[in-house]
Amino acid sequence: QCLLSESWWSDASCRMVVSILSKDGSFFSSYLPGPAASNPEILTSPLEGSQQDAGLVSQPTFSFTIAQTTAFLGQCYVGTNGEETLYTLWLLQEVAKGPAEDWKATR
Repeated sequence: QCLLSESWWSDASCRMVVSILSKDGSFFSSYLPGPAASNPEILTSPLEGSQQDAGLVSQPTFSFTIAQTTAFLGQCYVGTNGEETLYTLWLLQEVAKGPAEDWKATR
């Protein structure tokens, strides 16, 4: 049914853990980057997002931010074998010195 309330791993070995999905689709969670597995100095980052009502659509969209600098937007798909997969687009926003520098602050 594509509910985000579980543990998810990216192709880069990053981990997102969504423990509670509210009735309105919002969630607070944690994100651990892939390099953290070999580096204990890397800390878990807070994650906040929302998911489209899975009762209304079978393959809902979702969005979340990590530490207020990285944004993800995506959709959950259910394969023919029942496996749930998240497809995402992400943006990383660095701090810019001003509006003229903003164009190169987003990756």
